[in-house]
Amino acid sequence: MTHSHEKMIIIGAGAAGFTAAIYAARANLSPVVLAGLQPGGQLTITTDVENYPGFADVIQGPWLMQEMQQQAENVGTRVIYDIATAIDTSQHPIHIQLDGGDSMTADCLVIATGAQARWLGLESETIFNGRGVSACATCDGFFYKGRDVVVIGGGNTAVEEALYLSNLCNSVTLIHRRDSLRAEQILQERLFKRANLSVEWNYTVTEIVGDSTGVNAVNLQSTTDNSEKQISAHGVFIAIGHDPATKPFQKNVELDDEGYIKVKPGTTLTSAKGVFAAGDCVDKIYRQAVTAAGMGCMAALDAEKFLASLSD
Repeated sequence: MTHSHEKMIIIGAGAAGFTAAIYAARANLSPVVLAGLQPGGQLTITTDVENYPGFADVIQGPWLMQEMQQQAENVGTRVIYDIATAIDTSQHPIHIQLDGGDSMTADCLVIATGAQARWLGLESETIFNGRGVSACATCDGFFYKGRDVVVIGGGNTAVEEALYLSNLCNSVTLIHRRDSLRAEQILQERLFKRANLSVEWNYTVTEIVGDSTGVNAVNLQSTTDNSEKQISAHGVFIAIGHDPATKPFQKNVELDDEGYIKVKPGTTLTSAKGVFAAGDCVDKIYRQAVTAAGMGCMAALDAEKFLASLSD
């Protein structure tokens, strides 16, 4: 078992974590990234990426994250493939216990653990993930221009995704397991006004159907009488919510009622001294790789100021 002290530790190896690392390393802060269970974050399960600035052609999500990691390491970041199991922000320096048994202390901490989309739990959903199944209309809607898609869910996110897709797609069908939506009234009114948008009430998806070319239909089952039917679709957008990966920090930093880390508006400062947060563990609105990267940059700059104040 070893112990080390670091100027900056970044928990999370997605777009936010690695961007924070790049900026911190270039400021000579020798950051350490704890990569955890899913290095590269949600982009590692995303295939075609067309909306990350700087690439004229479609790129692959895993490749983009490999490049970010390589860039961070090239400028002086150390990546450790371990998980933080216990964190104590009540004392300074901050104490971190790792799953492998080692312990670390840090002058500052950046939390960039991201969030994960909730899935239906169907085997067919996994098979067609990235080949017709998506959890982000803003990311992948363009690939279904002029085609027929379905959106699954009944809250604000589902309705917003359906409205966004209705501007691109031939038809959008919202599938909801109840007979009324949870979404805000103003969003519902917009939904019902769209000519190419319809709702399948009281249905759940039992299977996503497709072949080697991708998705071509979804099988539905009624929640009222168990009757079944199939509707054709080229794309399936799951919009039943996200879970921020923040449980390990609930005693360390202030969270909102959905579990997202609260930061001082316009900054990445959390409620704990020397602890900063960036990316999808904070941002429940935009949830894009480019906004996560932007927040990662902010976290590194905020942390650099904090470290300068310590030395003063």
